[in-house]
Amino acid sequence: MSASTNVLSNRVAVITGASSGIGEYTARALASRGAKVALLARRKEKLEQHVQAIKAAGGKAMALTVDVTDPAAVDAAAKQIAKELGAVDIVVNNAGVMYPNPIEDVRTEQWNQQIDLNIKGLMNVIGTFMPALLVAGAKGGPADLINISSICGENIFSNFAVYCATKAYVLHLSKNLRTELGPKNIRVCSIDPGIVGTELIGHVDSKAVKEALEGTKSAIDWLRPEDIAETIAFTVCMPKHVNLQQVTIMPTRQPM
Repeated sequence: MSASTNVLSNRVAVITGASSGIGEYTARALASRGAKVALLARRKEKLEQHVQAIKAAGGKAMALTVDVTDPAAVDAAAKQIAKELGAVDIVVNNAGVMYPNPIEDVRTEQWNQQIDLNIKGLMNVIGTFMPALLVAGAKGGPADLINISSICGENIFSNFAVYCATKAYVLHLSKNLRTELGPKNIRVCSIDPGIVGTELIGHVDSKAVKEALEGTKSAIDWLRPEDIAETIAFTVCMPKHVNLQQVTIMPTRQPM
């Protein structure tokens, strides 16, 4: 984690899905800019490693082993964060899973996992931390709700129907929340990346889809988690009257 300014020194951020990939690097990016960061995910050992690295670089961080599909666990984490780090005013909803498969395979367990985490888990986090964001907004802001969607939320990809539908939910939710929360000084942003080299790709168990994804590497320089993290950091560091409402981030050579 490279040294940076302390533009976020008075802010407290919660990042879900922070044990790897976009979540991990977002925690590092925000901490490098002075924010106190709470890393939430299910893998305790990974979280603790990242927190140690952030602290070694001079940042302030804590790890919380949380399954965001469990509302009680998210609520308990929020209480601990408020006690140890202070009032939350940045929420990065990053936890998610991707299981592309032909719909005819009727992989109902995978359908439910994607819906439970990508939609219900996201809503649990929003519900739990909304009071804190409203308080921050009432004080004049800034307050930020960052939801990680995908280009899948708007585009059409064969075998990705359920995943695309969950990300369309996140994107449309974010658009609607802006009408409610903007007047309350809460900025809402959906981050919509193209193909990113994260563990999501490793979860794919469809041989055909995995081969297709891997085949793009020779033609496309995939995005890296750091690219998304830096974009999130830029977004929350903007002056409080500026809301980047939707940011689509694509590899230069990816057509759609």
